[in-house]
Amino acid sequence: MVATVLIGLVALIHMYIVYLEMVSWDTPRGHKAFGLTPDFAKASKVLAANQGLYNGFLAAGLIWGLYLGEAGFQVKTFFLVCVIVAGLYGAATASRKILYIQAIPGALALIALWLGW
Repeated sequence: MVATVLIGLVALIHMYIVYLEMVSWDTPRGHKAFGLTPDFAKASKVLAANQGLYNGFLAAGLIWGLYLGEAGFQVKTFFLVCVIVAGLYGAATASRKILYIQAIPGALALIALWLGW
């Protein structure tokens, strides 16, 4: 049950990231969330939408795994590992904040899944 809740939370986080990157990137909310200037946000809007699409795939994979229930163990594991790797890469290359928003929640969900919580 704990793993299911944590995986659902990670999926929700990624759905919100999709919204920020695909819809709100070039708005005050997007500027604040990502520390962007209006000029940079405007110039990088298409790239951000592409990034948002990838985060959408992560959320979709986690939701698919949850839908499969017990049979989705490998699907959930795969997508949580993808979330963690993306979070670690983002923390190393873009913002340390990504470690706390993406990688750590993903890691906690993966641990809970593996422990059968």
